[in-house]
Amino acid sequence: MTASGDRAAERLQMVETQLRSRHIKDPRVLAAMGAVPRHEFLETRFRGRAYEDSPQPIPCGQTISQPYMVAAMCAALELRGQETVLDVGCGCGYQAAVLTLLAAKVYSIEREHELVEIARERLTRLGYMDRMVLVEGDGTLGYPPGAPYNAIVVGAGAPEVPSALIEQLADGGRLVIPVGDMAYQDLVLMCRSGDHVSRKTINACRFVPLVGAAGWRA
Repeated sequence: MTASGDRAAERLQMVETQLRSRHIKDPRVLAAMGAVPRHEFLETRFRGRAYEDSPQPIPCGQTISQPYMVAAMCAALELRGQETVLDVGCGCGYQAAVLTLLAAKVYSIEREHELVEIARERLTRLGYMDRMVLVEGDGTLGYPPGAPYNAIVVGAGAPEVPSALIEQLADGGRLVIPVGDMAYQDLVLMCRSGDHVSRKTINACRFVPLVGAAGWRA
């Protein structure tokens, strides 16, 4: 699999100035972020801003996360290439594409039908669908058919950590999720060891609300 050849210089600059300079050190994460053509996941009118240090709008009132935040979340998962990962909140599919370069299998779930169709078209066209399963549904309930997961990443802010996601996390697994109110959250890392689940705050963040049965109401 190869990424789109155009705008490679912009991706390299993004990696150096936005990621490496902010202490993203995992070489596999840096390589994946440099390979996936972020502009291909945006509407044409926003593609000129694809490699800026900021989130960008996508349909259904959602956003594609800031490159640094995608990299920070992926780095916190400490993926080595053999893992099964659940991506909650596929959106336009960008983070799912990055995850396919870091793990063996990616399940990505999205509640908005329009975004599912958009993500499927882009991920298929760019060649990322061979290592992932994209489903439409309530991500706050996880996706039991693919569980247990070695890693779970949530791309929207939750009022609390959904219990279903913890239950679907494998022993030794890692869950990264923004937790807080609808305006600001803490990016939280949950690590499972047997029946014990530890919790650590990585940094402050701001995501769109996680909507669903175990999240915010629509």
